[in-house]
Amino acid sequence: MRTQKENQMTKGLENSLMSRSEWAALEVLRSTGKEVLEAALVAKAALKSGHGSVKRAYECLAIGEEELRQRRKTVTFRKAVEEALHERVGTRRKRTVNDLRYLTRRFMTRCPELAQRRVRTVRPEECAIWIKKAFDTPSQRKKARAALSCVFSTAIRHGWRADNPVRLVQPPVVREKRICVLTREETERLLSAAAEYRNGICLPATAVMLYAGVRPNEVARLTWEQVHMKAGVISILPEHSKTGGSRHVTIQPELARVLARSWRHTKPRASQKICPRNWTRHWTQLHREAGWDARQHKPWQPDVLRHTFATRHLKTHRSYTLLQYEMGHCSNNLLRTRYIAL
Repeated sequence: MRTQKENQMTKGLENSLMSRSEWAALEVLRSTGKEVLEAALVAKAALKSGHGSVKRAYECLAIGEEELRQRRKTVTFRKAVEEALHERVGTRRKRTVNDLRYLTRRFMTRCPELAQRRVRTVRPEECAIWIKKAFDTPSQRKKARAALSCVFSTAIRHGWRADNPVRLVQPPVVREKRICVLTREETERLLSAAAEYRNGICLPATAVMLYAGVRPNEVARLTWEQVHMKAGVISILPEHSKTGGSRHVTIQPELARVLARSWRHTKPRASQKICPRNWTRHWTQLHREAGWDARQHKPWQPDVLRHTFATRHLKTHRSYTLLQYEMGHCSNNLLRTRYIAL
């Protein structure tokens, strides 16, 4: 402990070396309750941030304080993902939710630091790095970018972040491949295999995709009640459609023959689905038995039946408008650019 005499001597020395304002500044630093040197370094850092301007230094401190306050209101990326999934269960299709769950899980698996990262602190350049690190192909990265944007949009709605950093990330360029369609021989081979596979349980669904261009996921939800043979149409309900709108698909003569034969053979209930149970497994096995096997370097193209229908329909009827109605597109731009193999 200093004696009273030592304090008086120190005070006198300080008074002799420092001006009145400097002494006042020293007292202010002491009043913070911190070490004088530590407090002085903080003040120096604030002035440096303000480029020497006291007013600007105050602004930097105010902005920094607000940023710290906002950060305490934010959540981790994992929590934002959980909320994004919770909001979409029941309002979006199950497949959409599953895709979002898969993509975000892969993000956190391949980029472990992302799971506990506060969403308010994420920068656009970091998003670009994570997308490239977690996914390999341009098409995967395009989907991953959309999933990441979805999570940050949820964060914005909850006030966990003010902007969406993914919007500043350049979308990857996806080069479209040449459209593949089935030849006549391949079509006959597929239909023959479908007729022989387990007494033809996959034949109606195969024919609906081939002769009506109905999407695979729409076929999986289709029931015999929606097949109107007398009216000559198949009703695609809004809750079953990819785009959310209903439409009628024309039953072409080839399709009518297949459906009528299957109806007479199996006599299904109206509420029964056209596709058998475990449809995905049966459909994969049918591909292989018809000659499409990735292990033999001949993989099955997921949309080849829809592309085949579109190409043959346009060649027969020569009408993009009619084909657009059958396909359920809002315009014919997609048909003109990548659906037709002329």
